[in-house]
Amino acid sequence: MSGGVTLIDRPICRAERHLDTNETWGAWSHAFLFQGRRADGHHWVIESDLQIHRKHIQFGVQENRISKYFDEELYTILAVLDFGLTEEQVTALVCEGLDLVANRARYSFRELLGTLIALRRPELRSRNNVLARQSSLYCSALVQHLFRKAGLDLAPGLELKNTTPEDLARTAAPHLTYWLERDRAKSKIKEFKARLRTRLKRN
Repeated sequence: MSGGVTLIDRPICRAERHLDTNETWGAWSHAFLFQGRRADGHHWVIESDLQIHRKHIQFGVQENRISKYFDEELYTILAVLDFGLTEEQVTALVCEGLDLVANRARYSFRELLGTLIALRRPELRSRNNVLARQSSLYCSALVQHLFRKAGLDLAPGLELKNTTPEDLARTAAPHLTYWLERDRAKSKIKEFKARLRTRLKRN
């Protein structure tokens, strides 16, 4: 899991405030699956993401080295959730993930918008994403899909494509969490209100 302060991360964390009674922003904006250490000595992940490099764009399910998350300015909070999976479950997860990589499953901003609609109307969260499309999975939907394939539902009752990173982080499935927090996205409006209240109290 990761959270950050980019123009993509902040709107996702802000939208997740609908999951909290106090409308506190979510901490998590991205989810991915650890694939393990490869022959190059690096740990790799399977994720659905948008990456832009010189003359090259990756948009969908892909493999990347975990070192992309070492940037402290971009990724301000990180966590690893260890569910103690069996070897058979790990194999099922990785095989399904690689199949989606090979078949170039896309990342869908359209489905993200559908999830935002469902966050505002909770009765929709258990139903099909209103903007669902074929062969598309955004990050947390990908992780939920892979774990369900391995027989573990991280967010029971939620439609696959209405699952947010925050839902995965709050899973009731037994697990260990390894957490690194540098900073997290905050509401500038709430920060302004807090500063205003402090000034009014002083006066």
